[in-house]
Amino acid sequence: MTDADLPALFHDAEKASLRGQRQALAWSRIRLVSAIAAAVGSALPWARQTGVQPWALLAMVAFAVALVVEILLWTQQPERDWYAGRAVAESIKTLAWRYAVGGAPFPVDAARSGELYRDRVAEVVAQGEQRLAMEGDDPSPTRAMTALRASSFEQRRKVYLDNRVQEQKDWYSARARHNRERALRWRIGLIGGEVAAIVLAGGQAFAGWNVDLSGVLAACVASGAAWLGTRRHSTLATSYSMAARELVLVRVKLRDADEASWADAVAEAEKSMGREHRLWLASRPVES
Repeated sequence: MTDADLPALFHDAEKASLRGQRQALAWSRIRLVSAIAAAVGSALPWARQTGVQPWALLAMVAFAVALVVEILLWTQQPERDWYAGRAVAESIKTLAWRYAVGGAPFPVDAARSGELYRDRVAEVVAQGEQRLAMEGDDPSPTRAMTALRASSFEQRRKVYLDNRVQEQKDWYSARARHNRERALRWRIGLIGGEVAAIVLAGGQAFAGWNVDLSGVLAACVASGAAWLGTRRHSTLATSYSMAARELVLVRVKLRDADEASWADAVAEAEKSMGREHRLWLASRPVES
């Protein structure tokens, strides 16, 4: 079983989250680039004595763009779609896997597990429906989930270990490497910008340079630092690395679990995977 076999409601929430993420990051980039452009327009000398001053016009337009984007971020709040969508998608995903492999609270020998599963999914959707456009309306298990649940214990364990635990561990490891690399690149870039700003400030102080390029670089460094704070590469690298290491231990416990302890072992594994998501949400508070 893969993500393609999960309920349509999961895919709706995931799409909404990705849309919100793309929009939030795109608008944040535009705002920061506009701030840099405004700094360039303010720093460069005005060539004309009369008429429209091109560099001043650049600064004015850049500030106007930054203002519009700031208002859009404030009023539209795409971050809330991003976070709400991921919260709903992750919650549905963990419920689907618990049900499909017989994890608590849906052990294979429990009565009315299907009804309980539908109720839990409906509760999750109800929490996010004010922010998300959910096209799907059927909280029932998919055919793939039902087929896996009806298979043998050994088959359910193998699929869960390979398609859920191992894939999630690989994803955490890949994201940890990606964020470590990005954090290193940004730190090197920021240090280089600060060194260049010192050199240019020295040129203004001792060589009589008229163009305030050090101010432009200061704006670039500030924008870079703001972007780094938005992306949280260092924090994410640490969080994903810890989650990957934890799943190595979880995998060992799941391999050793027998059929009697399987339901609780799956529930514990899903809690471990959900812990990273809760930390991710906690690091991104959004006011109502």
